[in-house]
Amino acid sequence: MDKNQRILKLDDQFNATMNELESSTDHYFITGRAGTGKSTLLKLWRRSSLKKMVVLAPTGIAALHVEGQTIHSFFRFPPRMMNPGDFKKLKNRKLIKALDVIIIDEVSMVRADMLDNIDQALRLNRANNEAFGGIQMVFFGDLFQLPPIVAKSAEREYMEYHYDTPYFFSAHVWQNDVDIRGIELTKVYRQEEHHFLRLLEEIRYNNADWETLEAINERYQPHQPIPDHSVTICTRRYLARSINLKKLHELPGSPKIFQAKVTGNFSRSTSPAPPELMLKEGAQVMFVKNDPLKKYVNGTLGKVTSISDKSIYVQVFNENQSTVEVEKNSWDNIKYTINQDGQIKSEVTGSFEQYPLNLAWAMTIHKSQGMTFEEVVIDMGSGAFDFGQAYVALSRCTRLAGVYLKRPLKPDDIQTDDQIVQYYRKMF
Repeated sequence: MDKNQRILKLDDQFNATMNELESSTDHYFITGRAGTGKSTLLKLWRRSSLKKMVVLAPTGIAALHVEGQTIHSFFRFPPRMMNPGDFKKLKNRKLIKALDVIIIDEVSMVRADMLDNIDQALRLNRANNEAFGGIQMVFFGDLFQLPPIVAKSAEREYMEYHYDTPYFFSAHVWQNDVDIRGIELTKVYRQEEHHFLRLLEEIRYNNADWETLEAINERYQPHQPIPDHSVTICTRRYLARSINLKKLHELPGSPKIFQAKVTGNFSRSTSPAPPELMLKEGAQVMFVKNDPLKKYVNGTLGKVTSISDKSIYVQVFNENQSTVEVEKNSWDNIKYTINQDGQIKSEVTGSFEQYPLNLAWAMTIHKSQGMTFEEVVIDMGSGAFDFGQAYVALSRCTRLAGVYLKRPLKPDDIQTDDQIVQYYRKMF
């Protein structure tokens, strides 16, 4: 079960943080180690707040997870780097003027130039030359997890010339006496073992030494059988795909293919479940949406026990090992609007209908972010190629004994940007 989805008893810090966010107009960065309940806090505050707010995220998948809208679609940003002349008055500027707060989730993936674009768009459309057009900005995320993408050579050259780092805290908007207050959530709900938590903390802050590596590499046990229900977490997409297809092919019979139904504005590239879902009886799957009846949550693992044209039954890997009939689910793309009474509403612009399942013998580190597992196999392949990958992979597991390494970790696998460490030390 994904423990992040459990209803958490609000501790003192959760209550104090929500009260502070509600009573203040300052900008905030809400952070914390993996498993500290950042997403839960976001959802609780949105549900209870009297402020007019929207929730945005840098990617379509991240936006779906928080039932929000992507930054690009909300601000009508083009899919390229922007110039000063690209900013125009938007059709939804009445909505933008009415807002009290904009929440941005997964801020670790938001580039500095994107935050400056948001600042410029808000100043123009709110007719207010204060930072962010005078609106309160609240950012959620963990900078020690996956970083912004700076893929093209032109983007790298631009970022290196104009910004100290690609991260949101290097945006120019912060240079003019604009303050941001930091709150670090400290209680970890995912892991309880102090030894494992210490190892994760050393990796997170780039303090891992040979002793840390040796402690983790004790989980490289090539002759020990791997639990049947474990998930392999890979650095590369092709590795995860090849493992899933190989495991599916090893099962008897022909696969059953279920096609998703897409209506309106919904990109297949950001679909939460496969547009073509291939299954066989015996396939290991993961649920990718919460069940209103609490039979499973996003991240629950199971095995397909029965499959036909009209029904899929899955035995859930939990204490009860219960079998549930899986029904098709629908995900909605939304955009925010404002009605005549000044209330913020969400309008559906497209939908994606599919069984909420994915093959789950393997997945990428990127896809695993935010999930929790009892056992994981970590396959670093030819090595980590970006900051935070080893930390994200290891921190998916609830306990060190549930970690199985395909090969020992090397020092080069543990990559943490020192600029993030310096920022956190200054902020917290």
